[in-house]
Amino acid sequence: MTPTLAEKTVLNLPGAKFVRVLHDRRSLIYELVRRDFETRFVGSAAGWLWTMIHPLVLLVSWVFVFQYCLKVPPPPGAGDSYTLYLFCGYLPWLLFQDTVQRSSVSLLEQSSLITKTVFPSEILPVTIYLSSLTSHAIAVALTAVVVFLLKGHFSVLILFLPLYTALLGIFAIGVAWIFASLQVYLRDTAQFVVVIMTGWFWLTPIFIDETHFPEGARFLVQWNPVAYVVKGYRQRLLMYELPNWGEVAVLAASAIAVFFIGGLVFRHLKRGFADVL
Repeated sequence: MTPTLAEKTVLNLPGAKFVRVLHDRRSLIYELVRRDFETRFVGSAAGWLWTMIHPLVLLVSWVFVFQYCLKVPPPPGAGDSYTLYLFCGYLPWLLFQDTVQRSSVSLLEQSSLITKTVFPSEILPVTIYLSSLTSHAIAVALTAVVVFLLKGHFSVLILFLPLYTALLGIFAIGVAWIFASLQVYLRDTAQFVVVIMTGWFWLTPIFIDETHFPEGARFLVQWNPVAYVVKGYRQRLLMYELPNWGEVAVLAASAIAVFFIGGLVFRHLKRGFADVL
């Protein structure tokens, strides 16, 4: 259908092109997220439940080995539900780890789109985060139900939880942009990411509490943005504590800084993607 004079006038207004591009990218992100989520679980009998089964098996193994076999005392604040304490801290780490590791190879996996079409490759880590966020939201909802059944309470302060999730997403996408763009040129980057994430995990107070770190190494926890998210998740899900706005400010500053640095690195390296891929 040929646009009318009025429609042409609207389309030529300042900012109309930006709105159209934004709408197109939103539609593309939605389709990519939907396809990614369906691809991961299509044909699986348990479906998205596997996103809960794997971490639960790992957590049960940790509790059995360290608490019952090695008799390691629970960290302060764990209370009478050590497993629940661990799981609440492990939830944000899973989201972060899944986003970064899967994003590191996303450009290679979608190389045909990048080389043969005008494709905004920077949205791939974003779509991976949003796809992982779907499973994460289900896991958080089930965890909140379990907390209510076991502890008999449900804190309204859980409404602050999306703030931590959003800041974690901003941080994760920034990190993912860096590793994903490097992977195009250095194909060992994905393997390096696995090593980095293993070390990063043990520098995050999920299983080992901050007070158990050597005093000279505690600065590593304080400089770790994911540690603030883990703490925030536990406080929102298990306790009646308001967010520490000083820690939220540090987390927000770190997340935004890494997001912009990652974006600049990606934008700079993107120029040669089509030639290398």
